[in-house]
Amino acid sequence: MKTLNFFISLVSFLPIVWLPQEADGKVFGETKKLIDKANKNGPYIGIVIPNLFEMNPLLNYPEYKSTALIIDVGGRRFRFGSVGKKHVVLVMTGLGMLNAGVTTQLLLSLFDIEGVVHYGIAGNANPSLNIGDVVISKYWAHSALWSWQRYGNGPEDTLPLEDGGDYTRDIGYLNIANYSTDFVSDNLLNNIWYQPEEIFPVDGTPEERQHAFWVPVDSVYFSLAKTLESLTLDGCLNATTCLSTPPKVSIVERGTSASIYLDNAAYRSFIYDKFNVSPVEMESAAVALISYQQRVPFIVIRALSDLAGGGEHSNEADTFITLAANNSVKVTVEFIKLISSPNKITSFASI
Repeated sequence: MKTLNFFISLVSFLPIVWLPQEADGKVFGETKKLIDKANKNGPYIGIVIPNLFEMNPLLNYPEYKSTALIIDVGGRRFRFGSVGKKHVVLVMTGLGMLNAGVTTQLLLSLFDIEGVVHYGIAGNANPSLNIGDVVISKYWAHSALWSWQRYGNGPEDTLPLEDGGDYTRDIGYLNIANYSTDFVSDNLLNNIWYQPEEIFPVDGTPEERQHAFWVPVDSVYFSLAKTLESLTLDGCLNATTCLSTPPKVSIVERGTSASIYLDNAAYRSFIYDKFNVSPVEMESAAVALISYQQRVPFIVIRALSDLAGGGEHSNEADTFITLAANNSVKVTVEFIKLISSPNKITSFASI
């Protein structure tokens, strides 16, 4: 890949990436050989997964065929295999937006990737959906890039640096005083204004920023995903613990991510009413933003494990996390099998 040699040169100078025994470059030299050989068997579908409890069901899924090839780079482990007729490479990100963004960029910089599929669990902000449902959103946004307005200013007051194009009032704001328990006095926390991300597309001019808030998934992938709405999902953890409503695959308009675990009914209602979002979680928007800037097709598949604070009792994820993870894997596998493929599955034995 044309960006690979530059990327390899760059990361080799970052001591945080490599263990001390790799400082002489010998181990990295072997790693580069593995990367080059792996790419000869590409292109791959990159499967980006937040955590181990979401990855393990795929590793054990009958239709996922692993190979002996595993490549460790920059603290990430890339596992190679196949789903149906597609070559795939799996990578776990870890929690949150930063981890997800770094991992996705590594994936796209190192390997020959034709598309990205990101799956996992999510909270649910949409009252018309249920725990266990698997949702596929048309758009994703990062909803924790904010301009926090000083006390005393309001919607008519310009934000700092707004005139220079750094911040905007176009998307809207959260008035924290609307959620005060003491309505006698004002709330010093005032307003939080939502902001778009600065992006630098691979086909744009370097250092010339663009902006994006709602990032669309790939239109072809989205059309394929719509055919999965009739898929039957698991509704029971075991013989005694079942969902009250049979889960389903739902195509929805919007999802949102932030490095915040949402378990708060008031904010859940606010973010649904304001943005019409269904899944709320911590990684997908980062995967979306990186894939979108690199012009790589992507889609996000998330199973609803809890009500993001909207339930009557404790957070439901403690109970339904396994069921949700299994359902997200099932839909992911069926989706990948739908992707048209020029690939012919070949052996990794020589790598």
